[in-house]
Amino acid sequence: MTILNKNKGKNHWLLKLNKLFLNIAILTIIPFLFQTLPLLALDLQIGIVQRFGEELEDEITLTSIGEDNLKLTFTDNLTGENKSLTTKQLKLDIIPQPLPHKYIEERLILGDHGTFETAEDDANNWRELGIDVEITQPGRWQVWAKRGTYNTPFLRRLLLEQLQEAGYSNVYIETAILLEKPEVSFSVGENTYQVNFLKISSNQGLIEIKEGKDGKNRKYGGNFTLQPNSYGNYTLVNKVDIETYLRGVVPHEIGSNAPLAAAQAQTIIARTYALRNTRRFAADNYELCANTHCQVYYGLSGTSKIADQAIASTKGLVLTYENELVDALYSSTTGGITSNFTDIWNGENRPYLKSVIDSPQQVWNLSQQSLESEDNFRKFISLEKGFNETGRSLFRWQKQSSITDLTKDLQKYLTRIKHPLVDIKEIQSMKITERSPSGRILKLDVKTDLGVITLEKNEVRSAFAPPRSTFFYLEPIYDKNKKLTAYQFIGGGFGHGVGLSQFGSYNLAKLGWTAEKILQFYYPGTQVQPLKDNQAINSN
Repeated sequence: MTILNKNKGKNHWLLKLNKLFLNIAILTIIPFLFQTLPLLALDLQIGIVQRFGEELEDEITLTSIGEDNLKLTFTDNLTGENKSLTTKQLKLDIIPQPLPHKYIEERLILGDHGTFETAEDDANNWRELGIDVEITQPGRWQVWAKRGTYNTPFLRRLLLEQLQEAGYSNVYIETAILLEKPEVSFSVGENTYQVNFLKISSNQGLIEIKEGKDGKNRKYGGNFTLQPNSYGNYTLVNKVDIETYLRGVVPHEIGSNAPLAAAQAQTIIARTYALRNTRRFAADNYELCANTHCQVYYGLSGTSKIADQAIASTKGLVLTYENELVDALYSSTTGGITSNFTDIWNGENRPYLKSVIDSPQQVWNLSQQSLESEDNFRKFISLEKGFNETGRSLFRWQKQSSITDLTKDLQKYLTRIKHPLVDIKEIQSMKITERSPSGRILKLDVKTDLGVITLEKNEVRSAFAPPRSTFFYLEPIYDKNKKLTAYQFIGGGFGHGVGLSQFGSYNLAKLGWTAEKILQFYYPGTQVQPLKDNQAINSN
């Protein structure tokens, strides 16, 4: 949900109300006031397994390397004793632990979003109104009224009532009655232990991890904690220094056979991205995830010589704009033109994240032929030669989907976000009503049997399976009776298209461009420079 400016004049009561809330909650939030942000952040905390215990069948196996042992430190829930043990292998299981009394778990949800960037903008808008919030990720990204502040049913319902009276109809309380909770169990020797928190390390600083019965064995550097999260289960967190972390990111993001300059460019922005984004999982007491919601991180399995060379040759280098770390967003394929930040997400534009024709030559004059025009967009999408990504499979694509399947997609999406028109039976038509100058869809109207649903920006991809990006147009398909039966999605690119194109950087590197020149092409006005002590902060 996006805060509407027209409501700001009505919301002076929110500031007064929250002074009351903050006074009531002050004893609760004092400990949080002294949490400090990591300067230099040379060690990162990465959530390797984010919601362990969501299913009772979940399991994690950790194994030491060679002659080494795992060192375990924990408090045993069965005896209350502090323990320190060693073992060669550790298998973590989930058991349901009955609660002595039923427990009511509540969250006041203020916004539900497909991406962290838009969730953060929503959170900042709530903060401007004086409401204490936190960003979480139970599945999609959500903005919650902060639990430490609104810590009683009375406070949550008082805030909900006031918000609904002010016209915020999409806020709601999510309630669950719990009769049991998941607890982590493991055995060492003949003894079995149950824990809520566990530290795991090794002498060599190397541990092999397998998630699930059929998961891949991957080696990781650093050490680990298994810790509770905001959703009633657990996160396995890897604490690792940033240069070791990059060895598990760069080859999987840019490819193990990338040209060196492309790998160097990827390394610099991956380092920058990690240092700038350590705030993402503050609600769960770690910093980054290990998947595409952050950066793909597979530890020390699958490292490559090219990536290691790129990491060593760029050690400590970051990308900056006016001496601050940039929001180093990137995607695999832009489709021939990069996006503005606000083409995809809500929030303030970044001056260095703007539309650039993804070609080393003049193939299109954007100032004279804006892609917000549907005619211009279709002409652009018909072009295939002369771009950095020419020949890549996702540079241009077509996907067809029936009205039946599109309706099912939309129903699932509306259910996830608790939309008031969740009971739709059929999509009757779809129309793109607004594009950005870079050609990205800003608004897509979906006419259904219950009314029109307007999807904005990246929510188009959240709602439907076919689009690989928001860079496409629609062609209706009719049967012989002129009844609409399907839509053809005709587009280009994969992902959001903001910042560097990974495949585009391949081509520029092959043309002899340096990593710095590649980065300045995709992030105009930026500089590559050594990290300074005051730069690695949780900025936004």
